[in-house]
Amino acid sequence: MLGSTHGTLTTDSRRARVIACGEHPSPVVHGRPAATDDLDVSGRPLYSDVPDLDRFFRPGSVAVVGASDTEGRPNTGITRQLLAWAERVGARLHPVHPTRQSVFGIPCSPSVADLPEQVDLAVLLVSDPLPVIEELAETKVKFAVAFASGFAETGAEGAAAQERLAAAVARSGLRLLGPNTNLNAFERFRDDLDGPAIALITQSGHQGRPVFALQELGIRLSHWAPTGNEADLETADFISYFAEQPEVGAIAAYVEGLKDGRSFLLAADRAARRGVPVVAVKVGRTETGARTAASHTGKLTGADAVVDAAMRQYGVIRVDGLDELQDTAALLARARRRPDPDTEGGRPRTADGVVVYSISGGTGAHFADLAAEAGLLLPVLSEDKQAELHQWIPEYLNVANPVDNGGHPVGDWRGRKIIDAILDDPDVGVLICPITGPFPPMSDKLAQDLVDAAEQTDKLVCVVWGSPVGTESAYRETLLGSSRVVTFRTFANCITAVRAHLDHQRFTAAYRSPFDEAPRSPSPSFRKVQALMRPGQQLSEHAAKQLLRAYGIRVPREQLVTSAAAAVRAASLVGYPVVMKASGARIAHKTELGLVKIGLTSASQVRDAYRELTDIARYEGISLDGVLVCQMVERGVEMVVGVTHDRLFGPTVTVGLGGVLVEVLRDSAVRVPPFGEDQARAMLTELRGRALLDGVRGAPPADVDALVEVVLRVQRMALELGDDLAELDINPLMVLPRGQGAVALDALAVCR
Repeated sequence: MLGSTHGTLTTDSRRARVIACGEHPSPVVHGRPAATDDLDVSGRPLYSDVPDLDRFFRPGSVAVVGASDTEGRPNTGITRQLLAWAERVGARLHPVHPTRQSVFGIPCSPSVADLPEQVDLAVLLVSDPLPVIEELAETKVKFAVAFASGFAETGAEGAAAQERLAAAVARSGLRLLGPNTNLNAFERFRDDLDGPAIALITQSGHQGRPVFALQELGIRLSHWAPTGNEADLETADFISYFAEQPEVGAIAAYVEGLKDGRSFLLAADRAARRGVPVVAVKVGRTETGARTAASHTGKLTGADAVVDAAMRQYGVIRVDGLDELQDTAALLARARRRPDPDTEGGRPRTADGVVVYSISGGTGAHFADLAAEAGLLLPVLSEDKQAELHQWIPEYLNVANPVDNGGHPVGDWRGRKIIDAILDDPDVGVLICPITGPFPPMSDKLAQDLVDAAEQTDKLVCVVWGSPVGTESAYRETLLGSSRVVTFRTFANCITAVRAHLDHQRFTAAYRSPFDEAPRSPSPSFRKVQALMRPGQQLSEHAAKQLLRAYGIRVPREQLVTSAAAAVRAASLVGYPVVMKASGARIAHKTELGLVKIGLTSASQVRDAYRELTDIARYEGISLDGVLVCQMVERGVEMVVGVTHDRLFGPTVTVGLGGVLVEVLRDSAVRVPPFGEDQARAMLTELRGRALLDGVRGAPPADVDALVEVVLRVQRMALELGDDLAELDINPLMVLPRGQGAVALDALAVCR
């Protein structure tokens, strides 16, 4: 179940039954009741409010509760920093302390109630913020920050204290940052830099330092949100807010745990709609990382495969290292989207060809090899373009791509002509120039020409400055002094960032929010299956297949029988050869128990199989509701499609290679509903065994369209049954040759 504190929804197993009666639960979205149109068929929100955080980042007035000017006290250093910050943003600061007359010469109020004006932001430098929150509620303070630790990051007792704090915040109407946060929101940001900015979100403040330091390299930062334990304001709130800020070119995030899966998806959806890239480090890929993250923030990390899929669905770019975070965010913030005159589907098409331009053939070949291996498209330049380049580059040098100039021209205008000619190619969207080491004056002139060209184009110009020294003027002054050239120190980070940029361009060009099309009312299928559900029980295979049939998923011809004679009659109706299987509510793995008989071709074999199946069940103590006599389906690709529940995101849909080796192969892809046909097809492309569906070793291509349709119907089932369906497993789903459909040969369903 998804939990909630403030601004999220709590789901429970009653949701689907409430909807079946024509009613909806009444959740709360950021303090207001959600309208019926704001909810999908499972009762989860389809929209979220964007918190108005303007007065948090730029308040008119600030109260510092627990302010101090006694040297040597921690609160004194914090108060001093807040004073400097308030002066920079033009805010009036009011110290609050019960025993002080003044702090740093400013009159001090004994309590929040005695403040001389209503303040926008209260900074709480107290060990127990709960009593102060209750006071702030009476004075209508909009925002508060709690630095205190000792909450959910410390264990069960701290988690309980955090729940009490969150409840008090929800009652108060204010919004809280923290607890267990720091002063990062009140850092000194450089105001002499131009261009789109990076907005930074971190749960661990220290992990944001490399991104914050980008300012020293000329990259603008606009905000820093250190979310801490997220008792109230969470990562999703800040993503939603930053996506709406015109100065923000990219959002960089360090995430240890997500507070609520749906809130995160809605925030990522908002960023995707607006084309604002989100780059995130999300810890918890390994068991050790997940355990450490939980002890640090008291959060769920979620099943990492689900988190990864959810991010990919909504265009969130996941990276591993902080160096990748800073470099990728920097490129995405600076990259301008360049519409191409050609359009596809009414949306601009962006050229994604990459050209490598180098003063060394070896350097160009090395970089091109790495870039191509990473999936970047390095088009061969046309003969006309190569002829144009050979006006300024000797004929014996390769200019097909990579372009080897043999030494960038220093004494005249030819170097700039070469760069402009490459950028003028309509198939080129990115120019990358790897400079492995300084070689003045050639490298100096090359750097300047690249900067000048970048100012005149909307295409992306990247430089890799490989010198380990990093003090050269061409690097420190020319390249870093440009707000248009994106400069890297390593080949790998450049390639990672460029690939992320091109992927995000393609993603946003085709993006359609799945929340707009998500079902809001139950289908006729939902009403059909109510009688089949057995709360807290596993359904028999026969009942599980009835569930599938109700949602339009094809199952084999079959009959449930309770005698050998009935089995023989059923076999004649189904048609030989047949498969016979024991059917009971508690049977999970029939094959291992010998409860499946295949390829039966005669009445005598059917009678014998019936007796053997019932004898095994009796010996194993398994209760049966009968024996299934099924049509035998042989020719096709065995797949698995299923539903499981993630503690953060709720129902998830999985597709993969199926059959008896499903747990050995572990070749699967997952998505979080709602999603459309494009994502269902994308799931198939992620499978290592995708080629099996295309036909191998003479096998005909499988009916991929039918498989996609099953995935979408299972998704509808997952949405409508919500928390009532704990697990569904269709294995194998036999995908027949193209045009012949797909058949669910076996199914397991567990009700919650």
